[in-house]
Parts: sequence; C-alpha cells; structure tokens
Amino acid sequence: MLLDGRDPGAIARAAQALADGGLVGVPTETVYGLGARADDDAAVAKVFAAKGRPADHPLIVHVAEAADARAFASRWPDVAQRLVQAFWPGPLTVIVPRAPGMAAAAAGGQDTIGLRCPGHPVAHALLVAARERGVAGVAAPSANRFGRISPTRAEHVVEEFEAGLLVLDGGPCDVGIESSIVDCSRGRPVLLRPGVLTRAQLEAAAGETLHDRDQAAPRASGTLEAHYAPRAKLRLMEGAMLKTALEMLDGAALKLAVYCRTVPRKSAGPALYRAMPDQPDRAAHELFTVLRELDAQGVHLIWVEAPPPGPEWDGVRDRLSRAAAS
Repeated sequence: MLLDGRDPGAIARAAQALADGGLVGVPTETVYGLGARADDDAAVAKVFAAKGRPADHPLIVHVAEAADARAFASRWPDVAQRLVQAFWPGPLTVIVPRAPGMAAAAAGGQDTIGLRCPGHPVAHALLVAARERGVAGVAAPSANRFGRISPTRAEHVVEEFEAGLLVLDGGPCDVGIESSIVDCSRGRPVLLRPGVLTRAQLEAAAGETLHDRDQAAPRASGTLEAHYAPRAKLRLMEGAMLKTALEMLDGAALKLAVYCRTVPRKSAGPALYRAMPDQPDRAAHELFTVLRELDAQGVHLIWVEAPPPGPEWDGVRDRLSRAAAS
C-alpha cells in the first residue's frame, strides 16, 4: 500500500504501524528499507521472515537523532563520535558495543550493533513520529528479498512484497547504494563496507587509519560474498575484455544486456545497451535501478564493465563484485 511520504497523515499511520509491531517500507537517501521497531524482537523477526534473510545476519538500526543512538550502545567510542559528528545524518553506519538487553534480534545475536541516522526528510519525519510513540529506533535492512537487488524507488518495494505492506513514497533515493559501515567496537576502526564516502573522507573525520576487514570482524549487513544480484547472470569484465567478448558473439542470438562506460553502442550489436556514467556518484545513484530495468527486460546475461581504479569507485565496485558472485 503506497503512501505519500509528504503527507503528515501517512507519516502518522506508518509510525503507528511500527509502534504496533508492523513493517513499513521506508525511504532513505541510500536505498529503501524494510523497517520494524528495533526494541521488539518479535517485530524484527517479521523482517527476517519477509526477506528470507538468515536471523544471524544483523540489521542496521536507524535513529532520528545522534543522541538516540546512545540507548543502544554499552559504550560510545571516541572514533564513533568523530565519525558521527562528521557524517550524520547521512550514509554512514557505525558499529559499536551493544547495550545488554537492547535489540538482540536486530543485532543477529551479536554483542555489537550497527547504527545510522539517515539523511532523508521522510525517514527523519517517520523516526521522530515513531519515537513519540515509544519506538527507540527502527531496524531496517534494504526492502528486497534477501540477496537480490536493493530498491531505490517506492515501486521497487511494492514489486517485492505483498500488497498489504505500508510503503512511504519518498521519491528516488539520492545516493543509490547502501551506507558505508565502519566497525568502531574493537579499539581501532575497520571499514567493513564501502559506500559513497571514500576511505580518505572517513579517515580524515576519524583522525586515524581505517583498517581492512579481518576474521575477527563482526558480521554486518551487505558483506556476504554474494549479494545484490539480479535474476540474470551478471558478469563483470574490464572494458577491453568486454569489447572482445562482444566481437566473438558474431551476432549470436543471446538475451544479453550490456552496461558499460567505454565500449561504444555499435560494439554491442543486438544486445540491450545502457551507458554507465563516468562519475562515480552518478553511477552509484542509478546502479540498482539500471540492474532492475535490465532484469525486467527478461535478459539471461548482464555484462557490466568493471569500474575504473580509484577509491571513489569502491562502493560501486563492491556492489557489482558481490552481484557477480551470485
């Protein structure tokens, strides 16, 4: 059930649904989320069930204000505070030690928890209205079936779930890929998932080096090897390899789509062709929408040109690499 996120009545209705233990489709600046009140393990269980997501794969808890995050933490590390001051509200999740008895189901049973303050006016209005109804925070993974393409428009959420789900329409997501995740729980910050915020930006705000993910890192959203996958088989190739592969097709009748930056349209022959932007923020903004549109055309294969080197492309590269691993 699609509701106008600009309508205060729709916000109130969705907030009450959350307070009552229901699910709501929530727009954020990154992707749309499937939200439930984080302080109700039974409500959170509905999220896992709706998505088909393993119950030990943690969710991110969204809060209206930075101060609200403290209720979920047993300790608030200094580096987390520096990152929050720099990037909240915005596309950053910090992982901190979890307060005993708080949001155990949302945390996937771990003693850490991921927290984010989204920078979207509809999400903020909903979180404030839900807080007024006693909801401390909203656990919200991406509003899609587990492992599939994340939704960046309200209609994507409607396509994924039953008609009875309340979905607030906040328009297309500005960012288009999920938040960066930094683990601040273990004494040194660790980048668990890249996003549109570059490592250099995060390190400048943190005041220290971000380390790479290690075996002791907590489980976190979107970090499984295979994720973000269309129904079609996605293959990631360098530009020269992609052009050669297209030449070798020699007009073969394949249900193929091509998404690329440097390979010209004429080289794609009969394949369905989409040009990828040269700017990493624009590529991130449209990535999931393009993959959904190509999938909807019924293609069997999607060949994607690998992003160029450089940290500003890390978020897009991460999503495509995981989509290709499925």
